[in-house]
Amino acid sequence: MPHMETSGIENWTPENLPDLSGKLCIITGGNSGIGFEAAKLLARQNADVVIAARNEMKGKQALAKIVNLGEGRCELLKIDLADSSSIRDAAKEAQDRFGAIAALINNAGVMQTPKQKTADGYEMQLGTNHLGHFLWCALMFDQVDGRGGRVVTVSSIAHKFGRIDFDNLMMERGYDASRAYFRSKLANLLFAMELHRRLDKADSRIKSIACHPGYSDTELQFSGPTAVLKAIYKITNSIIAQPAKLGAYPTVLAAADPDAVSGGYYGPTGFFDARGPVGDADVEPRALDEDVARRLWEVSEELVGESFEV
Repeated sequence: MPHMETSGIENWTPENLPDLSGKLCIITGGNSGIGFEAAKLLARQNADVVIAARNEMKGKQALAKIVNLGEGRCELLKIDLADSSSIRDAAKEAQDRFGAIAALINNAGVMQTPKQKTADGYEMQLGTNHLGHFLWCALMFDQVDGRGGRVVTVSSIAHKFGRIDFDNLMMERGYDASRAYFRSKLANLLFAMELHRRLDKADSRIKSIACHPGYSDTELQFSGPTAVLKAIYKITNSIIAQPAKLGAYPTVLAAADPDAVSGGYYGPTGFFDARGPVGDADVEPRALDEDVARRLWEVSEELVGESFEV
């Protein structure tokens, strides 16, 4: 398996992080799972952390648990990535409330949901995991710190099974919950790499960095999938999965480690990339297809109704 841009980082842990005082990190889905664990780790290093969450009550509960971990401020932003009007409202509010962003972390997601659509009529998993974040990034990009801020995209080892079918992008024909999820996670990596190439071409100091949590024990496996899959995950989570805290390490590396490189992809490098030491992760060659990535970018701009200029 090839790597993306390699950094030589191996056996990474949060002990590698510098003090993050004055660094603003906005993380979607920061109220639970990998996002919440990442928010805690960043807060402990004195970062200013904004939890961007769909459920305000859960967001407040998460906020209460991180607010005293470090010296930085911790705040909440309401956003529903399955609704473009909510994304636009959140972006406007973020522009009014917050200054330069050190790390815009695209973490929230849904997994293996039954066939359903977003508020804008898109297949739920591609619509939330990719298109929602694409619009969010397009609207927030000018606020990312031009002196070296980052856009962090959380993908998955599931991207290796993904295929982008532009003729049936929303799976109107032959919907399959797992294939839809794999597709959305491949789209995440295609986006991260295309953004990296565009930043590089523009000679920008902003970084586009991707990561994956391996196989981590979170609520994600139990909120979307069918009863059969949930029963399977109950077993595999107890045997294979690592704790969510360890699954958050690659996200925090991508968001805050000075040695993380634009175009990089970080994650566990042990047993089938499901767990183990964190470093440069393997990527499916399809994620490096520049023609597909460019076309997906253009199609995404059309679908969300927003030009994404770098």
